[in-house]
Amino acid sequence: CSCSTTRPPRSAGRRTEVNLVPITLTDAHEFVRQYHRHHRPAQGGLFAVACAEDGVVVGVAVIGRPTARMSSDGWTAEVVRLATTGERNACSMLYRAAWRACRALGYRRLITYTLPSEGGASLRGAGFTEIGRAGGGSWGREDRPRVDRHPTQEKIRWEVTP
Repeated sequence: CSCSTTRPPRSAGRRTEVNLVPITLTDAHEFVRQYHRHHRPAQGGLFAVACAEDGVVVGVAVIGRPTARMSSDGWTAEVVRLATTGERNACSMLYRAAWRACRALGYRRLITYTLPSEGGASLRGAGFTEIGRAGGGSWGREDRPRVDRHPTQEKIRWEVTP
């Protein structure tokens, strides 16, 4: 990964600004591998956005095609992974930047999912609206067993539209 993920020590009382920076999908996936709480990196993606503090990447969002086939209408993109090191407002900044980029590319809707245990303040702060509950359960079936390495409970679906 060419992005730096080791935080330099802060000077006492020094507050720095978090800014958006470009990142490759490869580097974003590596950041997710290191920092996401409950998912491994997504398979592929359309693009990624990142934010950094003092030149050190502190958060990434990976945007891809919707995983739910009913949402895959050609006009909708999905934030498939978002991970940060915990910097204040980094999540909202990334969600908002993802939406601006999607709009610039012609998308009309951006969706994402959270666990019920995740509050959603960052999403609300970025202009997303909770639109309901979705899925949950295992991808495994009797004739196609899978090992679940992710939370299988019901998710909360969010969207932002113009």
